[in-house]
Amino acid sequence: MAEAESIIGTPDIPDAEGVDGAEPQQPAEGATPAGSHEAGGDEASSHEPGGDEASSHEPGGEEASSHEAGGRGRRKILVLLAAAVLAYLLDLISKMIVVAKLEHQEPVELIGDWLKFDAIRNAGAAFGIGEAFTVIFTAIAAVVIIVIVRLSRKLYSLPWAIALGLLLGGALGNLTDRIFRAPGVFKGAVVDFIAPAHFAVFNLADSAIVCGGILIVILSFKGLDPDGTVHKD
Repeated sequence: MAEAESIIGTPDIPDAEGVDGAEPQQPAEGATPAGSHEAGGDEASSHEPGGDEASSHEPGGEEASSHEAGGRGRRKILVLLAAAVLAYLLDLISKMIVVAKLEHQEPVELIGDWLKFDAIRNAGAAFGIGEAFTVIFTAIAAVVIIVIVRLSRKLYSLPWAIALGLLLGGALGNLTDRIFRAPGVFKGAVVDFIAPAHFAVFNLADSAIVCGGILIVILSFKGLDPDGTVHKD
């Protein structure tokens, strides 16, 4: 066996110390050590707060939503103003025509005795109520207008915008008569001309006020608030 080994030769096998003591291969230039990737991972994780920076922009979403809510509120105010202007102009134009064409004339029959146009001057409230309190009704109309204007700041409901617009237009229509018509400022008589049978004579401003009030009652029964929220009692 010794002769065979001497003939074949014994392969060079490093001993355990040779293996343990073998120098590690140097990485090629530009290569990153394996451990450095972990450090890089830490560096990447160090950039994770950047996610917090991104999340720090989330309040911007709240700002956007607040701007969107503000836009909706402005649109509802525009609806309110449009309804008020329409009601006011219809009332004003109809009164001008009535004063010019129907006042001091015979009533105009529309549906026999059931419905007529009969121009009268009303010093009281709607439908001829309380003629002795003209100044008080004028003050009430002014207060109603102020309340509607203040309430419009928190208005986000379209039905409420229409209802308040009708109230505002009607109140402004009759208030215009109170201020500018005879017998004097804040004592002026309102022009009424719609005369149904067995009912008080009224005008388009009164109609707008009544329609707006009915709509508000319906919305209140449904639990819809002016700010758009719905509550249940």
